[in-house]
Amino acid sequence: MPDLENPTIINYLDLPGLEPVPAEEMQTLHALFNARVKRSPDAPAYQQYNPETQRWNHFTWGETAASVAAWRATLATENLQPGDKVGIRRGNGLNWVLFDQAALSLGLVVVPLYVDDRPDNVAYIIEHAEIKLLYIECADQWRCLKDHLDQLEQLQRIVIEEDLQPRILRIQDKRIVALKDWLKSQQDDVPEVPVDSQALATIVYTSGTTGRPKGVMLSHRNITENVRAGINSVMIYPDDRLVSFLPLSHMFERMAGYYMSMMAGSEVIYARSIPELAEDLQFHKPTVLISVPRIYERVYGKIKAKLASGPAIKKTLFEKTVDVGWARYEYRQGLAKWQPKLLLWPVLDKIVASKVREKLGGQLRFALSGGAPLPPSIARVFIGLGIELFQGYGLTESSPVITVNTLEYHRPASIGLPVRGEEIKIGDHDELLARGPNIMMGYWKNPEATAAAIDSEGWLHTGDQARIEKGFVYITGRLKEIIVLANGEKVPPADMESAIAEDALFEQSMVVGEGKAYLSCLVVLNPDIWEGVQAEQGEGFDDLDSAKVQAYLLERIKPLITRFPGYAQIHRVAASFEPWTVDNGLSTPTMKIRRARIVEQYQAAIDGLYLGHE
Repeated sequence: MPDLENPTIINYLDLPGLEPVPAEEMQTLHALFNARVKRSPDAPAYQQYNPETQRWNHFTWGETAASVAAWRATLATENLQPGDKVGIRRGNGLNWVLFDQAALSLGLVVVPLYVDDRPDNVAYIIEHAEIKLLYIECADQWRCLKDHLDQLEQLQRIVIEEDLQPRILRIQDKRIVALKDWLKSQQDDVPEVPVDSQALATIVYTSGTTGRPKGVMLSHRNITENVRAGINSVMIYPDDRLVSFLPLSHMFERMAGYYMSMMAGSEVIYARSIPELAEDLQFHKPTVLISVPRIYERVYGKIKAKLASGPAIKKTLFEKTVDVGWARYEYRQGLAKWQPKLLLWPVLDKIVASKVREKLGGQLRFALSGGAPLPPSIARVFIGLGIELFQGYGLTESSPVITVNTLEYHRPASIGLPVRGEEIKIGDHDELLARGPNIMMGYWKNPEATAAAIDSEGWLHTGDQARIEKGFVYITGRLKEIIVLANGEKVPPADMESAIAEDALFEQSMVVGEGKAYLSCLVVLNPDIWEGVQAEQGEGFDDLDSAKVQAYLLERIKPLITRFPGYAQIHRVAASFEPWTVDNGLSTPTMKIRRARIVEQYQAAIDGLYLGHE
């Protein structure tokens, strides 16, 4: 039974069955890779789907090392010096790992770029980071930059993975080369370059909901220390399988789904795509799942939609299963006494819970959620179904993990306990501060922003408000994302938006009301679910602005936000079907909405929500 009064991170690294790389052998990220290869050269490392053969290719650690050596030999011909910046813009896959490890082995600094980022952002990062070599996936990723060529003059080489188009583009730009031709250019063995653990390893640009992204400088030690702290909390074994589908340009996936699995010696399977993720999960049966809350919200949304359209008995059984499963969790965590209803679990598990778990492969030991707040109600459903869903917290600036829940100590409403080696405290205005070996070196070419983020005592100011109860950290708000109503009441909009997201009808939502008498909400509706609503409700539901639709949407939102104070209720709503995406500039690549830009684009609709109530 866990000690509820003195929760602490157990030292998992000493437990039998784990085979982590020891600290002395992972002073740098490439040293970590070499140590893993030395320990288990014949063990499975990666799987990747080949669309031409329609088969999954398997790669051992030894095979991966041989490929890294070939990439290193080719990179060494590009007249790059240790400390030079190289960029990568491609989806998840083995080549991401090969490029990253080859570059790190030569002392180069890797700058990841999001595949679906806007061209102007990509061009800005390439110029700002002084990238000299850029590796991209397809010719379109280069063509989209045609209006920004003046920002790309420092590029010495553009390597394109796609087979045919690079040859055509090379006529226009001699810097362009196809990957297969580039890799053929040098086959001699090239020695690795000695790299200090404190040296800059990567510059990761935060997507930013306002303004230009900032380049977070992370050293090898920043990341390796966080990898050790992370695996010490969540315990990954050599025989674990992880399906990777979050972008590796996101520090959460890069650390947890790449470097941490490397330290553990577990296998990573690269999903074919998000639309095919459900099939891949069932085929590969992962034991560990790493995701952002949006994926769990979508799974939950589909479950709710299916239950709503089915017989009432199925919904009743589902709710009973979650209720008993949750009681089972509370008993195991020492939060509640044993109850007779727990005897129902084996039956409910067989006829309900196991069926849902099977959709995720059926062999999950646990799932991790990070990158954004996970609504406690959604965590309750997954946990009630027998899925250990842990929420963690961190920032790109902290490499990224600061806190995480564990098997022994798990409070779904919290972001967990600080990982080993991490100090935390509550500062002015209830701001969560963190200090440790994982805190960034600073922002690239931005000393003013660095000084604002890290104080003279080394504390990183997270910008999130929090409280600490019995060691567990609870996020209570965001310093810069607070709506102040006309009466002075303050509302954290993200919490309300997370609650609204529990209804699958609402794909996206944004609460507004700064300086107003009441709160309103902009929502993006799921068109498929709305079709069912129209068929059910009949006349008057063709016009999203109609009074009937307005009343209906408010009625659906109302029960989702009952836990909020009376002044924090939604009084008006404006709906549309156009999603807020990276392409239209209304969302970041990490699926965070850009509030200022949405307000700008929907200003007329927002004004209409307050007509007559100025």
